[in-house]
Amino acid sequence: MIILGIDPGLRTTGFGVIEKHGSKLRYIASGTIKTGLEGALPPRLKIILDGVREVVATYQPSCAAIEKVFVNVNPQSTLLLGQARGAAISALVGFDLDVAEYSPTQIKQSVVGTGKAAKPQVQDMVSRLLKLPGLPGSDAADALGVAICHAHSHDTLALVNSLSPQKAVLRMKNGRLV
Repeated sequence: MIILGIDPGLRTTGFGVIEKHGSKLRYIASGTIKTGLEGALPPRLKIILDGVREVVATYQPSCAAIEKVFVNVNPQSTLLLGQARGAAISALVGFDLDVAEYSPTQIKQSVVGTGKAAKPQVQDMVSRLLKLPGLPGSDAADALGVAICHAHSHDTLALVNSLSPQKAVLRMKNGRLV
């Protein structure tokens, strides 16, 4: 399964592509889509939309995952980030991809083992987990972290989704399968 992870941002949107085969993860690609620091919002959103479309067309992932927006101190920044995220999601669903969403805490927990990890810790663990020769840039590392989180969560989600609602309730206790 090829997984595309997206770390949305209005200035820089990170992407990371990995392959999951059994319990093994393999790095395929990562990078950023840059919209620039200035300019009107609609053209910048179009750059994100077109950039994500290009990544999907190039790597043909079987699914995608994206970081959820967290509420920040500045409501305007949160709204702008939400619009960048919406452009990325629109590109993904335009290719009929299933899109999973994870909070920053879930991603850090999955990659580093603690939901309060700093960016350098995420970069280091992404590099180790994917056996990269060096550290990826922070936006690409965050996107690879989203993909890794989805790879780790995918099997559990598939199992829960395959259960009837009654069995799912009986088999989940404190957020864990029992």
